[in-house]
Amino acid sequence: MKKIGIIVGSLREQSYNRMIAATVPELSLDEEAAYEYISIADLPLYNADIDVGDGPEAVRLYREAIRGADGLLIVSPEYNSGIPGVLKNALDWASTPTRSAALIHKPVGIVGATPGPKGTILSQQQIRQTLEATQAWVLPFQKMYISQVMEKVDAERGRLTDETTLKYLKRYVQTLLRWIDQSRGLQ
Repeated sequence: MKKIGIIVGSLREQSYNRMIAATVPELSLDEEAAYEYISIADLPLYNADIDVGDGPEAVRLYREAIRGADGLLIVSPEYNSGIPGVLKNALDWASTPTRSAALIHKPVGIVGATPGPKGTILSQQQIRQTLEATQAWVLPFQKMYISQVMEKVDAERGRLTDETTLKYLKRYVQTLLRWIDQSRGLQ
């Protein structure tokens, strides 16, 4: 069974992206996978002065969770046409120490939802750029942008409910699971 770490790039309790992330484990997939949320809420702002040894306790636990996952799914909004600062901070913490960073050769998929009409195109480009700089293996040739998300979720249940989007999300996650298998051969 594959262990997938889910990182949500928003700290907001009722975040649409958190609703999308909460839906992922409920998708009925052909392959079995276990999902674990990896919180970024307690990470301090990145500061090389405190990035010594295992770093602060919250950072150590965060890096350990990433290392323990077979792959990651990042579900993130777009803020001001870019990557949310809290997510960039989290990726920076996972990118050090340089030679043994938790993100090195980690298979990663990226999904994003926004109330706007263009999805999270710009944010995902920046997330992908950051991940590639860390030597993570970002799922190639696949993108999952969810636009006008408020029409596609049940906010009371905190879940994605739009059938078409659910179908695409399921296919994306299945592709990520296959990517994890394929990337093992790249090492």
